[in-house]
Amino acid sequence: MNGTIRIGNLFNIPFYIHPSWFLILGLVTWSYSSGLAGQFPYLGGGLATLLGVTTALSLFASVVAHELGHSFVAIRQGIDVKSITLFIFGGLASLEKESKTPADAFWVAIAGPLVSLLLFAIFTAIGFGASLGGPLAAILMVLASVNLSLALFNLIPGLPLDGGNILKAIVWKITGNPYKGVAFASRVGQIFGWVAIASGLIPLLMFGSFANSWNLLIGYFLLQNAGNASRAATIQERLTGLTAADAITPDSPIVNFNMSLREFADEQILNGQYRRFLVTGALGELVGAVSVDNLRAVPTTLWSETPVSEVMRPIEASTTVESDKSLLDVVQLLEQQKLSALAVIRDNGVLLGILEKASVINLLQKKMQANPA
Repeated sequence: MNGTIRIGNLFNIPFYIHPSWFLILGLVTWSYSSGLAGQFPYLGGGLATLLGVTTALSLFASVVAHELGHSFVAIRQGIDVKSITLFIFGGLASLEKESKTPADAFWVAIAGPLVSLLLFAIFTAIGFGASLGGPLAAILMVLASVNLSLALFNLIPGLPLDGGNILKAIVWKITGNPYKGVAFASRVGQIFGWVAIASGLIPLLMFGSFANSWNLLIGYFLLQNAGNASRAATIQERLTGLTAADAITPDSPIVNFNMSLREFADEQILNGQYRRFLVTGALGELVGAVSVDNLRAVPTTLWSETPVSEVMRPIEASTTVESDKSLLDVVQLLEQQKLSALAVIRDNGVLLGILEKASVINLLQKKMQANPA
């Protein structure tokens, strides 16, 4: 999973850590342990480091809580959470699919910042209410301020941040089109990305200051992810209204169950580009699949009298899809099951053809050429 390390489950949600997280963990630990050692010299290096590690882990626990906020609301809406990942810029909850309504999308997006604000209030209340002092008070102040910053930063109204998803939900509600919401929020995210890059470059170029150099990474992160979201939304909008039947590969590799192996070899394998074929019955129904490798089970001397039906293999239901299924859902199915093709059938079992990733791409290109705007 993109180089991430799985370390277990949280509430049955797979939990991953990206290698970049360890860099940030080390930097945060060093920063806070040094700060505590300077502020409270009596701690000593060992205890200050231990408290620094504790503070860093508590901060990342706050990030996890933020992502769990998104996850729990999504789960209540019937959306599976594929994973939670910690990486250099914080955390990411990967959801199986989008919310069905703009209101649902809004609550999934706002849940994370609300959790962070709640943690800010809790840590602040403990710090003031318990009249604590010393290192513990300093740590609580850090946890409170970081949770407040986490909430406010994520509320910036541009994708891929939570504020961008909130903005997307609002535009979706106003226009009735989720893709317009994504497009608008992506543009805002790109604007904030360029602003972040400028805020890092200007001090560097004019004064040689690296004080805002971190903004360069943040800006790049916003630009890249906002652009990806915009492109994905454009593709999804182009595919809206299309079904699996619209993306069937022309001249799909299909043979009849009565065809002899000799005919199959001469007419299909030697003259074609496919090594695997779908097999249809007397009424055109899908009955199995046959590949070049299956021919090896029969001596070539018997090919003329042996029908394809004797060497074909059953086909799994998971590799078939009904012709009227949304093409968007079909693409998602291909990705989830890591398939390159699906058999497209009518509700009565009659085979229409195969749907390949390449055929979806070709269909998408044709639609974009016909309507480039």
